[in-house]
Amino acid sequence: MTASLLLSYIFAAMLLQLLAVAGFAMWRKPTSAPVPAPQTAAEPHATTRALAWPGGRNFRVVRREFEDRAHSQCSFYLAPVDGAALPPFKPGQFLTFTLQLANHDGTPENQRATTRCYSLSDQPDPAHYRVTIKRVPAPSDQPDLPPGAASGHFHDHVQVGDVLQVKAPSGHFHIDAASMTSVVLIGGGLGITPMMSMLRWCLSRQPGRTVHLYYGLRNSREHAFKQTLAQIAGDHPQLHLHVVYSRPGPQDELGRDYQHTGHVNINLLRQQLPHGPHQFYVCGPAPMMETLVPDLLAWGVPQQDVHFEAFGPASVRLPAATPSVSTVSSTAFDIHFTKSGRTLPWNGQEANLLDFAERHGVAVDSGCRSGSCGSCETRLRQGTVSYASPPDHDPAPGHCLLCVATPGADLELEA
Repeated sequence: MTASLLLSYIFAAMLLQLLAVAGFAMWRKPTSAPVPAPQTAAEPHATTRALAWPGGRNFRVVRREFEDRAHSQCSFYLAPVDGAALPPFKPGQFLTFTLQLANHDGTPENQRATTRCYSLSDQPDPAHYRVTIKRVPAPSDQPDLPPGAASGHFHDHVQVGDVLQVKAPSGHFHIDAASMTSVVLIGGGLGITPMMSMLRWCLSRQPGRTVHLYYGLRNSREHAFKQTLAQIAGDHPQLHLHVVYSRPGPQDELGRDYQHTGHVNINLLRQQLPHGPHQFYVCGPAPMMETLVPDLLAWGVPQQDVHFEAFGPASVRLPAATPSVSTVSSTAFDIHFTKSGRTLPWNGQEANLLDFAERHGVAVDSGCRSGSCGSCETRLRQGTVSYASPPDHDPAPGHCLLCVATPGADLELEA
């Protein structure tokens, strides 16, 4: 036998041995489904649909800090108690909290569940969510609650280590993740919170996108995220920051603390914004929204490029919003409440079906009273309802949100 032939046999034997080992390893390895590619923050909608939880979920407060000199705005960092995957969200969305608040006498037996919605104020983070809450008076349409009931509860009683019940992120007011068009973020007062979420996300995920941020408030005492915004603007030349004080304090310096005096209005935008297409995102109190949103449309901004969330979104009326509340409410209908066994005439005295039910003593759960939290979602057995503008909460098929709905026909409601 020649040396070359002997070497061939040796190599062949080694090859057969390697193949045998590999085959045995493949036989022992359990089969598994292909691992899906991870979702990125640019696709929050897909992950949210897959991972968002039904109903309430317990979150622990892991950190809290004030964001302004007046200590009127406090951020709460929330981590899931169960330690399971924390889904991302669409920047601009909010969380819904169910709180146990005491009535006027403060006795535990008189506590009641209260629902409130608060905007997320940071970009998606796998470790926690953040909301920023301002101490504000109670809504004028809920005089039975003491001033600042929900926000005061957060500021005075919610501490690190406390556990809160939270619904999954929701809301239709969020950044368009697929667009690279110049974006204009406009926040009035506490309306800066969803803008911080959008701003952080844009700078992190779309570094080539131009961002104009207009922040309107009274003075430096209420200036939330002041140092943070100044640092972000210094680090990101694509961010153009415009802070507007309506009532500057004696220590406030133009050019250092703020760039403009007055209010964020259409005249300021026309003077400062460069020519070209922009997508506008606007959030703030009703007086600002009621003028600025229509003025943007009158300026010629396409309606699809104007996105807004007001404190009480029904206060903003778009030209194409139909049917109008006045047309609907002036028609007489019979409203039958099946659980209560009562049939009552609707004559348009109330602005919505929740007010109508409460005036007649029909018990209905409610929370935000602006179409966001879904607390008043009620099964609609018969008839049709109308909304002056699309609510943030999407009711289930065959259901409606009484707080922002008016009847379009005789109704049969499961309440």
